[in-house]
Amino acid sequence: KLIARAVSEKADLIVFPELSLTGYEPRLCKELATHPDDNRLDDFHTISNTGNITLCLGLPTISNSGIRISMIIFQPNQPRQTYSKQYLHADELPYFTPGNQQAILTINHNKIAPAICYESLLPEHADNAFQLGAEIYVASVAKSANGVAKAFMHYPEVARKYSMTVVMSNCTGPCDDFQSVGKSSIWNKSGVLMAQLEETTEGILLLDMETGEATKCLDQK
Repeated sequence: KLIARAVSEKADLIVFPELSLTGYEPRLCKELATHPDDNRLDDFHTISNTGNITLCLGLPTISNSGIRISMIIFQPNQPRQTYSKQYLHADELPYFTPGNQQAILTINHNKIAPAICYESLLPEHADNAFQLGAEIYVASVAKSANGVAKAFMHYPEVARKYSMTVVMSNCTGPCDDFQSVGKSSIWNKSGVLMAQLEETTEGILLLDMETGEATKCLDQK
């Protein structure tokens, strides 16, 4: 439903929260993990092609080194890509192994760097994204109230330091042993908060890269 809304708004890219397809449940990762080319994901590629939209969806994936916290990226008429979280929180180490390469997406001449939750709070991750030419930094997260408070201190600084637009996509509701508190947000290159959802509000934030305007599209049940 959210993808359909984004397509109707002529969005070029939609990014969902961390592990959005399964929910953030580390203890269940062995049961939930799959390969990025799982044919159950084929429908998303079809939607990407027909809607002319890039989709970034969270999923635990199986690799030779173990299970990774990944983002599966579907771009119109292109092979699917996988970006895996490179820096893991201590609580994640018993369940996951890190990825080893930063992804950079180019959409309408804008270079976009995805980040997955904990690593988006580490200065070295944003610095590497900047060195690779990123103009937009998109954090796909599953954050509690404490995590969101830290993010709201850090992300504006990243935006100002690197002159990058910063977007945070957070989920709402139960995750593992904590409650995720939403507040998906967009900061402009000066670190100014442009738009934000509420703690329990489901919906999408739209960012127009030509005008710099950000707007809310709330879920209408």
